[in-house]
Amino acid sequence: MSDEMKKPGETEGWSNFIHDFIDEDIAEGGRYAGQTVHTRFPPEPNGYLHIGHAKAICIDFGTAEKYNGVCNLRMDDTNPTKEDVEYVDAIKEDIAWLGFSWEDRFYYASDYFPKMYEAAVQLIQKGLAYVCELTPEQMRENRGDLTHPAVSPYRDRPIEESLDLFARMKAGEFEDGRMTLRAKIDLASGNFNMRDPVIYRINHLHHHRTGDRWCIYPMYDFAHPIEDALEGITHSLCTLEFEDHRPLYDWVIEHVDLPAKPRQIEFARLGIDHTVMSKRKLRKLVEEHYVSGWDDPRMPTLCGLRRRGYTPASIRNFCERIGVSKVNSTVEYGFLEHCLREDLNEHAQRVMAVLHPVKLILTNYPEGQTETFEVENNPGKPEDGTRTVSFSRELWIEQEDFMEEPVKGYFRLFPGNEVRLKTAYVVRCTGCKKDADGNVIEVYAEYDPQTRGGNTPDGRKVKSTIHWADVQTAIDAEIRLYGNLFSVPDPDAHDFLEVLNPDSLEVLTGCKVEPCLAQAKPGQSFQFMRQGYFCADNRDSTQEHPVFNRSVSLKDGFKRKS
Repeated sequence: MSDEMKKPGETEGWSNFIHDFIDEDIAEGGRYAGQTVHTRFPPEPNGYLHIGHAKAICIDFGTAEKYNGVCNLRMDDTNPTKEDVEYVDAIKEDIAWLGFSWEDRFYYASDYFPKMYEAAVQLIQKGLAYVCELTPEQMRENRGDLTHPAVSPYRDRPIEESLDLFARMKAGEFEDGRMTLRAKIDLASGNFNMRDPVIYRINHLHHHRTGDRWCIYPMYDFAHPIEDALEGITHSLCTLEFEDHRPLYDWVIEHVDLPAKPRQIEFARLGIDHTVMSKRKLRKLVEEHYVSGWDDPRMPTLCGLRRRGYTPASIRNFCERIGVSKVNSTVEYGFLEHCLREDLNEHAQRVMAVLHPVKLILTNYPEGQTETFEVENNPGKPEDGTRTVSFSRELWIEQEDFMEEPVKGYFRLFPGNEVRLKTAYVVRCTGCKKDADGNVIEVYAEYDPQTRGGNTPDGRKVKSTIHWADVQTAIDAEIRLYGNLFSVPDPDAHDFLEVLNPDSLEVLTGCKVEPCLAQAKPGQSFQFMRQGYFCADNRDSTQEHPVFNRSVSLKDGFKRKS
């Protein structure tokens, strides 16, 4: 990244090279002086949006917000091969979830098919386009190199003949691949995108909106500048791979009669380690069932991140803080987790959950007695109130919070040691009970009734505090622990299916959690004390069978050595 990552609160008023260009354009005497800044976000509805798209969304919509302008949402549905209404609906949901609004500025590229056809006819009439009969293979063979120009035997085809053939292409007389319409630009150009690029191809496929009305479809490089101009876009912001295509974008704007002249500006796309963001690869993961769906919490899709517990604020903050650059780079996934952890640390309710339970019995606590404690929901936000937590003679604690023979530096429960039960009492471990295989099934301790609330009136030091759940009131929950989907930082450098992480999901059943979690709303986030941040699964969790996904861990503490 060329821009330094910012801390929260440091990004307000922060600019980037895109904004510098816009400042020049709208200044007095600039190309858009006196005009409203108008951007657009134009996804192709052939898959679900991912974290890379989130960066583009934040740039497109965020730039419009900064300049009190407007941003269109446009479905780039010029290729019917993989497009579907399902993806259109998902894209709209994801953008709204991030907190951006397109209001009534929602369009489809297919809305402009008639005008695009007219523009193509106009180019033919001007002698700037011709029908070519080279096959894709022949076109590749004749594209030339840096010292040899491309060749097309159809370049000097008479205008009237190209007009006739193009009309017959539209009427469906020719099979797929038989003919194309090419722009007549420069066969010797050093930029191969300008060597008479194809601007229309034949494709007899059913379109999700126009049905079978069209069997010819415009290429992206031809369609996109026309769409931008028809919508009055001032700044067409796109990723860096379109930089070499900009001369063609400008050529179309110059030679087609259009109502506006947008400016294309490119920025580096987002790369994150330990994941892939190719729609083709993501679709393969879904269709071949390597993941449970587009919204699998291990996926980099926005719906997957949402299901995992990522918040709109954390993603927007991440996109803002990594900056806008002209150089492709890779960001550590850990920084995305850092942004989420910051947000959840401020807003998530604290609760106690025991993931690997073992029973703790307080042998001197009166049998049949129950008491309650009022616990803050979030120590940093008193306005979030408190909740009531019950306490009795038998509790659930984590298996790792007891060691019969402690290692150096271990300060939790072991015979003779004291720990503080979070918000409750100080207890001293007296021993344990094991099964026939030597596994600890019960831990015994005595509580100090003078330490209610965890206080030690005599001032004695207690080095460790552990969480717990009351056996009488705790409920069972399923906990899903998610890790990186891939085992290497750059899965694109390998056969990505060969480097899938076999340990990317661990499912725990029989976990013990506070009863209030039965009422958790889908997607609601919590801090499980000492465990991490978790959210109620928005697909599978029910009141009868709560399911929680780990969103991100807390900072590492003590780890048991094998």
